[in-house]
Amino acid sequence: MKVQPSQKMSLFAPSIFGDLKQCAREQQAKGMELIDLSLGSPDIPPAAFLREMMSELTKLETSYGYTLTGVQVFNEAVSRYYKRVNQVVLDPSTEVIQTIGSQEGLVHLPVAFCDPGDIVLTTNPAYVAYDAGIHLAGAEPYYMPLTKENGYLPDLSTVPEEIAQKAKLLILNLPGNPVPAMPSTEYFSEVVAFAKKYNIIVLHDAAYSEFYFEGDAPLSFLATPGAKEVGLEINSLSKSFSLAGTRIAYIVGNAEMVSLLKQLKSNLDFGIFEPIQLVAAKALDHAEEITANLRITFAARHKALMEGLTSIGWEVAPSSGGMFVWAKHPYDLDSKSVAFEAIKQTGVVMVPGTAFGSAGEGYMRLALVQDAEKLTQAVQRLSHMAIKKEATV
Repeated sequence: MKVQPSQKMSLFAPSIFGDLKQCAREQQAKGMELIDLSLGSPDIPPAAFLREMMSELTKLETSYGYTLTGVQVFNEAVSRYYKRVNQVVLDPSTEVIQTIGSQEGLVHLPVAFCDPGDIVLTTNPAYVAYDAGIHLAGAEPYYMPLTKENGYLPDLSTVPEEIAQKAKLLILNLPGNPVPAMPSTEYFSEVVAFAKKYNIIVLHDAAYSEFYFEGDAPLSFLATPGAKEVGLEINSLSKSFSLAGTRIAYIVGNAEMVSLLKQLKSNLDFGIFEPIQLVAAKALDHAEEITANLRITFAARHKALMEGLTSIGWEVAPSSGGMFVWAKHPYDLDSKSVAFEAIKQTGVVMVPGTAFGSAGEGYMRLALVQDAEKLTQAVQRLSHMAIKKEATV
């Protein structure tokens, strides 16, 4: 038979990650030792006590039923975590909903709030799941560029009045993927005022909230006065707690918005495996212990890669957090070509900036998923790339 894809499938192009992996496998088969900095998949295992707890819970006969909207223990742990870490009070019954990882939450959320043709304000570059969710809802993205001149923060003042009037949703990600810019109280206050003025729902993706290497932790959007009136925050246990494969995250904030998401999700899934939820709750209750060690490790990696790339002529976006380094390469080639040449010549696997939007041309995203020594080795390999450097003025 002839299989005819839907018209909507034209909006979901194959990911470049598969092509990068294929190229890497081919070089590995030729004897090349790879240093893979492409995917932001944690290389540090979960804490031993979490692994032990998971093992014991999976042995229980009572662990295998549907959990539907989730166990209250998890919601209460999220509420305790937010109160301790962010000084934000959440009602665990009405202001917390779990999702099957942040990817699922991000992709499905626009369906709850946007009609076909509605405008969603997002950034360029941005994490790829945002566009997927916008397309799934049939909405239209309006891209706000992340520029060096504006500290890689989207400039809300440049959004045309007619666009702002039509917008239904604003998606932010600070510190972000791929650009790890940090928010400020002043910036989030501006976001709240903007959202109230134009009646726009705000979704802040806080997946990297525990990845900071100097100073204070990144601000929670919900800690901003008035934020809970206009929006939501999504966070995941994938990165901060090394629970990526368990697929558990949560959305918190405005109770009416959370209620709509619960209504949507009641038609989509029957909940997450109960042992995962209970282990996640334990992780949140021990967050300070777990994430302190995480930050020590990633601070060393961050320093090694930032300083290393700068020393070989790359222009690195300033950052004090996040799980990635966003850097402008010095070569006289487009970013996609640089990515494949780097694999072939050096075995270093990076993601071209254009995978995250047109404004990523000239940049590469490198994940901090190898130890500091390996990252230094990656920089040394890249320093020997046989590609023509861009002319400097």
